[in-house]
Amino acid sequence: MCFSAPASFAGGAVISAIGISAVRKSARPESRLLSIIPLLFAAQQFAEGVIWVTLRSSGLPGIFQTTAAFFFLATALVVWPTMVPLSVYLMEKVKTRKNILALLTIAGVIVSVIYAYCMLRYSVNPQINGFHIKYVDNFPRALISIALPLYLLSTIIPLFVSSVPRMWLFGVLITVSCLVTAVFFAQYLTSVWCFFAALISLTIYWVLGGLEAESRARIGVAQKVRI
Repeated sequence: MCFSAPASFAGGAVISAIGISAVRKSARPESRLLSIIPLLFAAQQFAEGVIWVTLRSSGLPGIFQTTAAFFFLATALVVWPTMVPLSVYLMEKVKTRKNILALLTIAGVIVSVIYAYCMLRYSVNPQINGFHIKYVDNFPRALISIALPLYLLSTIIPLFVSSVPRMWLFGVLITVSCLVTAVFFAQYLTSVWCFFAALISLTIYWVLGGLEAESRARIGVAQKVRI
């Protein structure tokens, strides 16, 4: 989390509990990938908690900070751009929307490849700046100018393309959190937006609940037709 180590660990614990419930609620194979998103966000919060601790304590081995920072950024920059559109794609039933989601997934893969290359080729150093963690990198600006728009495209637009009930609300909340972060916390975009997204990901439990309700309704209609 972007405020302190205790807040990061507490946030990770709460999100983990609800994430486990989301996985249990996911009864269909196509929704499994979506259901584990809160758990990955929770792991990110735990990782950033470790970063807070290592930055404030010089007595801990540097490998802890390096590993935690790599996990946090790899999840944020490499995993999410592909995982979000792919998870929505797997759940989509409408052919036209599914085709659009396939293109957005390809865009996400491109982003993942760019950021994976940058993370392996260039350095990133987390720093405490006030009550936030800033990730200072020397990634090539030319690559980032390509990756950033595609990142936003692949992580936000699929939520509005989806025909899955309630998914649009997830998209609205993610969009608003992105705008708030860009306006008020631009220097800490990765850390702060991941925190907001982690909290918002709890709506996935609600989305999955909507799917289950829709499934039960269809079963009920089918049984009535048979009778």
